[in-house]
Amino acid sequence: MHEMPEKPKNPYVVLAASIFPGAGHVLVGKPQRGLTFIFFIIVLGWVSLRIMPVDKSFFTRHVGGILIYGFSILDAYKIARIAATKAKFEDDTNNKMNQVADKT
Repeated sequence: MHEMPEKPKNPYVVLAASIFPGAGHVLVGKPQRGLTFIFFIIVLGWVSLRIMPVDKSFFTRHVGGILIYGFSILDAYKIARIAATKAKFEDDTNNKMNQVADKT
């Protein structure tokens, strides 16, 4: 039996969920990728904390982790956007094929 593939998540929902590191990746079905991003957020945040001078701002001292966090948000959104576009294209193609088959 054919199982219907799960409908892709709305990219904007994934974008909103990405406020929490890794949550957007879990929504799009890539939890291991989300955990990898969390790992590097922690590691690079810690490294930049150790190498930056103490008198710098919080943002500057954690810039490594914040940068990876930003990449994580963009990555989860991109994956969701590609999946949604691909599903829409497949639906359009199937609809056109059905229309052609109905005409014959």
